[in-house]
Parts: sequence; structure tokens; C-alpha cells
Amino acid sequence: MSRPWLEQSFEILLKTRVFAVRALRRQSPRDGTHHDFWVIDPPDWVNIVALTADNQLVLVEQWRHGSRSVTLEIPGGMLDPGETPEQAARRELLEETGYASDDWQWLGEVLPNPAIQSNRCATWLARDCRLVAATHFDTTEECVLRLEPAERAADLMRTGVIDHALVVAALNFAFLRGSLPLTPASPAP
Repeated sequence: MSRPWLEQSFEILLKTRVFAVRALRRQSPRDGTHHDFWVIDPPDWVNIVALTADNQLVLVEQWRHGSRSVTLEIPGGMLDPGETPEQAARRELLEETGYASDDWQWLGEVLPNPAIQSNRCATWLARDCRLVAATHFDTTEECVLRLEPAERAADLMRTGVIDHALVVAALNFAFLRGSLPLTPASPAP
């Protein structure tokens, strides 16, 4: 069984609004040698699989600077200090889409990239979502609301229209819990 590496020292190299970067010096439990590692410390994140009463999946299109592309995603974002994951999910859904729900269920949690990141991403299901407000974006985001029939979710992933790894994980949590219908593959175009 793998054993933990002993931390010898760490230094914060960079601190930004959305993450910090730490340099770590750790000792191997196998042979005692020392090695350097770098870890990104973002806050924990949430994703929301939001479904309307008529079974529409609430999605957002937004520009992503890392991939230099517009992606199709489910609503989500960072936890604010002192917020629980459910509070963050409710806030993010409302801010990014204007939708709200009274029917929430926790679906699961993943480590986004445990090799270099310290945070977790929780996925919540919001049922019977209804439009209740205008969107309210952070200064660094701009989203376009898009509704898709829930039964199209699998095809959107199969065809690469949805290719954000954390969104794929979140939608698969919904499939595994029976919250989204699994549909056969669409015929090739």
C-alpha cells in the first residue's frame, strides 16, 4: 500500500484571487530521498446539474482562457469563504443562470487533479428549476444561457460538444444516480 510522503518544508510562491501556488519539499517514504513538488491551492468548487420542470438541462456557454475556446458547461464555481458547498451551488446557479430550485440533492465529489491541486469539486442536482432573476456575473465572467433536453446530455458528451472534464464527471454522477436518462448513441452524421 502506498504511504504518505513526509513534508519537510513549503513556501507560497504566488497568491492570486483564485489560487495559490506552493513549492513543497517532501521525503520519500520508500527510500528517504527528498524531492520538490508544486501544488496549486484553489478553493473548493461546485457544479450543478440543473433540470427544469419540463426536463431541460440548464447549461451555460462561456469563454475559457486556458483552452482559448467557448465551452458548454453546467453552472458552477468557487466556494466563497465560509460557504458550504450547497450554499455555493445555490448561489452559483442563481448568479450564472437566474434559475433557482427548492429541490437539491448531493450527487458526488471528485478531486479535480490530485497530482497538482489540493481542492475538491462537489456536484449537486437541482430539480424543478425555475427562472426567478436576471443573471449576475462576476467581473471576470460572461455566460450565455442555453437549455437542452436532458436526454441529449449523453450525446453532447459523446460528440465532444461538452468536453470539460469536471462537467463530464458531474453529468456522469447524474447518470449513475438515475437523475439523467441514458440514451443510445446518435447515428453518425
